[in-house]
Amino acid sequence: MVRRVKALIVGSGPAGLTGAIAIAESVGSGEEVVIIDEGIEPGGQLPKQTHKFFGHEGFYASTRGFEIGNLLVKKVKSLGVEIIQQSTVTGIYEDVITVYDRVNNIVHEYLADYLLIASGATERFLTFKNNTLPGVYGAGAVQTLMNQYKVLPGESFLIVGAGNIGLIVAYQLVQAGAQVKAIVEASSRVGGYAVHANKVKRLGIPILLRHTILEAIGKDKVQGAVVAGVDERFKPIPGTEKEFVVDAICLAVGLQPNVELVAQTGAKLVYIPELGGYVPLRDENMKTTVHNVFVAGDLSGIEEATTAMIEGYIAGYNIAQELTGKSFEDKIEKMKRELEEFRRGPFSKKVRDGLRKMGIVFPEGGYREEQQTDRGPVGKLRAIIECPEAIPCNPCETSCPTGAINVGGNINGIPQIDYSKCIGCGVCVMKCPGLAIFMIQEKEEYSLVGIPYELLPVPTNGTKVKLLNFEGKEIANGEVDHVVLNNKGKTHIVFLRVPKGYEDVVRSFRLPEKAEEFICRCEEITKEDIERVIDMGITDYEELRRVLRIGMGPCGGKTCRSLTLQIISEKTGRAISEIQLGVYRPPTMPTPFEAVVKSALSENDEVSENMMLLTCSDGRQ
Repeated sequence: MVRRVKALIVGSGPAGLTGAIAIAESVGSGEEVVIIDEGIEPGGQLPKQTHKFFGHEGFYASTRGFEIGNLLVKKVKSLGVEIIQQSTVTGIYEDVITVYDRVNNIVHEYLADYLLIASGATERFLTFKNNTLPGVYGAGAVQTLMNQYKVLPGESFLIVGAGNIGLIVAYQLVQAGAQVKAIVEASSRVGGYAVHANKVKRLGIPILLRHTILEAIGKDKVQGAVVAGVDERFKPIPGTEKEFVVDAICLAVGLQPNVELVAQTGAKLVYIPELGGYVPLRDENMKTTVHNVFVAGDLSGIEEATTAMIEGYIAGYNIAQELTGKSFEDKIEKMKRELEEFRRGPFSKKVRDGLRKMGIVFPEGGYREEQQTDRGPVGKLRAIIECPEAIPCNPCETSCPTGAINVGGNINGIPQIDYSKCIGCGVCVMKCPGLAIFMIQEKEEYSLVGIPYELLPVPTNGTKVKLLNFEGKEIANGEVDHVVLNNKGKTHIVFLRVPKGYEDVVRSFRLPEKAEEFICRCEEITKEDIERVIDMGITDYEELRRVLRIGMGPCGGKTCRSLTLQIISEKTGRAISEIQLGVYRPPTMPTPFEAVVKSALSENDEVSENMMLLTCSDGRQ
């Protein structure tokens, strides 16, 4: 049976969701608006994005990607729009649209008055020796495993590609507890935002420009990688090879639009490298060359999630306008102005150049490019903004309770601070998506530096730390003075005591490496484990054994009993001679049940054999 709907949306990413909101709100009902999506949960790439987004608060700036997805999905469902997951649009024919339902293993058929295709993009791959070894992942796969399924696909990584995706994944891997050995980039410059690059550099992750991967090392899985420098034509330079010991390689080398479905509608495709390759030809209203087919998001050109949301609204309002015959020009023009402001900056140049080839022109410039040189009054607790590029972002401005920060009228402007208004509250530090704002105060004997912090564990007051500079290199010793926790946004501020004169160079820190001291090697019980239980009030060896299983391994406590008694003595102040030694229980060494049974029942072989079968039938001794 063919189901007919007013609007069928392909893809539940940011563009598809905002398109559905625009249509459902304008039509007055979402019952005849359906979203088809392949994923197990709606949101497209949003559910796997744990970082805060740029932009302005109207489009969820300083909100983490997965939270944005939740907000948009909640809004879509409140309007009555149906989201059908784990289903794939397999074909768009002249008389029907086919959808494969993977859950029920059945093909459904649809007819739609209008189509909004927001099918996103696919990761590009890279050719190198052994690139099919287990352990070679695309960046999206790493994010899916790590952030959606809570599975860390490796312990040590090489990242290939220094665009925003590669930089973001590197940072998220460190947050998850992995080690990133390096990021390699074939270009002569970092392709992503400088604030993203700076925050991974502060963690000590090197970014090797004009380098590429040559080979994945390993037989059954990745055990290393070979990289080399490249010349002006991106060809490897002999003799520049470097080898990294890693167990995972993450490729973040760009995206290409998923044009298959829009091509099946008969819409014209054009090749525009600046937009990611082949893209559908469309107008400023997101309409393709087929009258009832609209597009939005990465399918229409690789860009940011914020512009995908805006394009979704533009397409949705235009579809609603045609469905109802009503005018929504005010809303459409508002969204176009938003898009114009976002695309004025230097990072949108490629997109502007690509759209110009379609006859769509966006203005550029009109934003502040000057960085502030004034560091504020010495001795006053104040914010220091180190955002060196014009990017579309202004949460620092809108979150400042005293209006001390401004970006100069256009969202792409570099922010500056009026220190006569700055009260040192730190709100801007916790709101900045790029972690590019710090706090400074000079004291008589030392200086305070406030560092935005999103890692675990969060250090406690008095913790001794290694102070790191902009490149993640150790420059001095320091101490945690205090921590301002931000339990809602999860970007905390760790205030460090640093030597006088270091306030302008300390931008990160490293907690002291804590070596585990194993007391009971059989049961892998550490000194810290024992001390923690003693601090709970358990100071008797037998009680410790019941709680921790200490001394219950193959050695029977030969090594750990005396060490444990020493720890009890140190923690309680009692002499070892005053502490109960504990019971020595047999057997003194592990003995198979089979041997015991054979000995006990050796006089009756038949009974002995049957007993052994009963005892050992499950394969255990």
